[in-house]
Amino acid sequence: MRDRLVLFGLCTVLVVYFGLVGHRGVLLMREGTWVTVPLGAAVLVLPLLGVWFLWRSLRFVLGANRLARALEAEGGLPADDLARTPSGRIDPAAADAVFAARRAETEARPEDWRCWFRLAVAYHDARDTPRARKAMQHAIGLHAGRRSAAARD
Repeated sequence: MRDRLVLFGLCTVLVVYFGLVGHRGVLLMREGTWVTVPLGAAVLVLPLLGVWFLWRSLRFVLGANRLARALEAEGGLPADDLARTPSGRIDPAAADAVFAARRAETEARPEDWRCWFRLAVAYHDARDTPRARKAMQHAIGLHAGRRSAAARD
């Protein structure tokens, strides 16, 4: 519950900030000079990009959490029992071993969102965040009944 309150608070602060920036853009455009009008238009683009990015990020997080709850209900969440370094980070050798198993599992069943979810966790444990995000997006798409463009080709 605390995580949701923090997320809601941060989103609220961002939306207020976007509103303030947008207001400044409008004020710049009202000046009407050849410098302030294009600058105001450029400033107005920033809140739009911010809202789009916030929306995409929220959809991703909510979708991943929905899959985690469904997988937990089935008893299929991967256990967090990897060896750790003294600093608390996951040992790279342990992460690589689990990753190899998860990749083989996903290659055997490429249409199963559960495999892709576990592969995304393995990517994350191996500190490969971009691939972890892509694998999780693929899992979300499979769970929703959509196939990714890569799967259709």
